[in-house]
Amino acid sequence: MKPVIALIGRPNVGKSSLFNRLTRTRDALVVDQPGVTRDRRYGLARLEEKEFILIDTGGIILGAEGLDEQVSLIAMQAVNEADLVLFMVDGKNGLTSEDQAIADKVRALNKDLMLLVNKTERMEKNTASAEFYSLGLGQPFCISATQGEGIAQLGEEIVTHFPDLASPASEEEGEEEQARKQAARVAIVGRPNVGKSTLVNRLLGEERVLAFDAPGTTRDSIEIEFEYDGEDFILIDTAGVRRKGKVNETVEKFSVVKTLQSISDSNVVILVVDAKQGISTQDAHLLGYIVDAGKALLIAVNKWDGLAPGEKEQVKKELDRKLTFVDYASVHTISALHGSGVGHLMGVVRQCHKSAFIQFSTSVLTKILEDALTAHPPPLVNNRRIKLRYAHQGGKNPPRIIIHGNQTDKVPDSYKRYLSNSYRTALKLEGTPVHIGFKSGDNPYKDRKNKLTPTQVRKRKRMMKHVKK
Repeated sequence: MKPVIALIGRPNVGKSSLFNRLTRTRDALVVDQPGVTRDRRYGLARLEEKEFILIDTGGIILGAEGLDEQVSLIAMQAVNEADLVLFMVDGKNGLTSEDQAIADKVRALNKDLMLLVNKTERMEKNTASAEFYSLGLGQPFCISATQGEGIAQLGEEIVTHFPDLASPASEEEGEEEQARKQAARVAIVGRPNVGKSTLVNRLLGEERVLAFDAPGTTRDSIEIEFEYDGEDFILIDTAGVRRKGKVNETVEKFSVVKTLQSISDSNVVILVVDAKQGISTQDAHLLGYIVDAGKALLIAVNKWDGLAPGEKEQVKKELDRKLTFVDYASVHTISALHGSGVGHLMGVVRQCHKSAFIQFSTSVLTKILEDALTAHPPPLVNNRRIKLRYAHQGGKNPPRIIIHGNQTDKVPDSYKRYLSNSYRTALKLEGTPVHIGFKSGDNPYKDRKNKLTPTQVRKRKRMMKHVKK
């Protein structure tokens, strides 16, 4: 097992910057503003050829209430999981009473601790660390997470805490990386406060991410690996996306960008909508982005148990009317809070993922094309019938089918949709779009004159003169 290291401290001391530095990623959202990180984020850090699991946490505010209290509790859960705790303080602002209170609380847990004094670039190290000796946590290590100062020495010190830890075998590393690449990535998206984090916790069976009854609780995209029915998945909890005109804070703009990146990097998207509010304009914009990205789609209509029978019937009619442009999407009514309808969602997600990556032979795809042409022939163009001859698969995620024939550039959009629906029905695909592409055969008589040899050209000229006489 890889050792677990937790980063803790009060808000805005640089924990996420150090997380990105040690994991060599930009996974954690870094903004010069307190309270950006709220959930635990896990990453893989490699120090001195040794691998560690690193946990980034939100800022700890002891004695807080409401959202700050929940963030602090989640951070303390990371401390309980950790083999080593890196307690970070701010060298520029100096020692605070909050630092002292956190140190007292963590010291009582009997955890291995290292004290890191961050933001000490362009400072005399002994002076910057002197006052932090009073915390009673041993010698402070002066670092700069943003500039990289002291990071190499920190890595050496961390490794000394685990003398028996062997370097991972390259074969084992390759297997772990391959398993992660093959895991289905499932992004859970939607507007603020529709129940995305509650749904993630319900699927995982534990309070893994912060779920609070206030919009904007989740500010970053959090990836969580888990296993369902013997298969590996990566759930991605994302920040809520509001209308562009309402997004004013810089941190929220970054959150929206991370959410859109999560959609692009996913294999299956679960769009969570509020049953009481229905499909809003912002939901339609998100759906448009998902469609353009070509992702398999599942729509979870949450808070369904809070509707009266008459309201449910009205909402169903409204969904049917507004979701015609994503008729391939799988729609399910759920209650993330109480669990109704959630049990079968991962089975549907697995089927959506399988459909998106399915492989078919040319003969099967051509037979479906022939059946579709027989049932509904393509239209005439300039009194000439469009000819579609055969089809083959041109890609996956989503399935892309290339159809060869003549005049394919004149196939109307309505007929393209007909072919897409025909393939999706015949192949029994769940929740994934089917992209149809066309390729026309070359005209063998095109530019024939330019292909004649000089001798042939002279013969043709003599023949034309003879015909004129």
